[in-house]
Amino acid sequence: MKIYFPWIFLFLFFASCSRNTTIKNGNNSECFSFVFMTDIHLQPEKNATTGFLQAIDSVNSLNPDFVLTGGDNIMDALGQSYDRSDSLYNLYDSCIKNLQMPVYSCIGNHELFGIYDSTGMYTTHPEYAKNMYENRLHKRYYSFDHKNWHFIVLDGIKINDDNHYYGCIDTCQTEWLKNDLIKVGKDRPIAVSTHFPLLSVGSQIMKNPTQGMKGDQIITNANEIRKILEAYNVKLVLQGHLHFLEDIQYNGIHYITGGAVCAQWWNGPRFGMEEGFVQIKACGNNFSWEYIDFGWNVESNN
Repeated sequence: MKIYFPWIFLFLFFASCSRNTTIKNGNNSECFSFVFMTDIHLQPEKNATTGFLQAIDSVNSLNPDFVLTGGDNIMDALGQSYDRSDSLYNLYDSCIKNLQMPVYSCIGNHELFGIYDSTGMYTTHPEYAKNMYENRLHKRYYSFDHKNWHFIVLDGIKINDDNHYYGCIDTCQTEWLKNDLIKVGKDRPIAVSTHFPLLSVGSQIMKNPTQGMKGDQIITNANEIRKILEAYNVKLVLQGHLHFLEDIQYNGIHYITGGAVCAQWWNGPRFGMEEGFVQIKACGNNFSWEYIDFGWNVESNN
């Protein structure tokens, strides 16, 4: 197991495999750890199941309080048959039973079933779009508490008129978010999880310095959502989708894009980042994080 530590500093922006927030001023009863695993893209091909089980073994050895996923838990249900999609969800369910701690899931775009026209699915299908995810894994947005922290899991995905996904927090969910935060108050530390990023410099790094993020890469109403979060004690936003690792500090919040368990879709490293997950240690009002390479090697597994 390889652990990545700080290697680059930018004003306001951190795009690194870093541990960068010092834990202090917390008593032991408030301290805990959890793991953020995003973009697993589980499938029977490419020895992905072996890789995911290896990642699970690494997580179990760390013994965190719980695991939080960042979406795209399965390879794809967007354009697949019902049988294929059903089998992927079943495979994922059988694997996560090996985790020795609770698992909280976040929905990703690849969890949406049958929305592409090529599948021939109808909106009347009982598991169409997000229904399959909610029937198999979890509500698409919700919150929970752990020790002195409050956790909010968001659904940052909408479907346009052409049956394609894009990043957006819908109106009903936004109102729910506002009410949830009011109940929590402004003192308690808060962490948020969303598949599509709320803030990222991914395109500037992966494409070119002048390229912005596209609608299918980032939450398009992110400015509105960030302003809501900034009014509270939100310490951390955990995000996925880009298979990219970065930590952006902006207006008091860390936006950590958590790499990918599958890296380059189980084809090896992506932009130099190995297959991995993020371990977060929280204590009191503070946290630290590390990106952990769980040691899977594409050459020896394909």
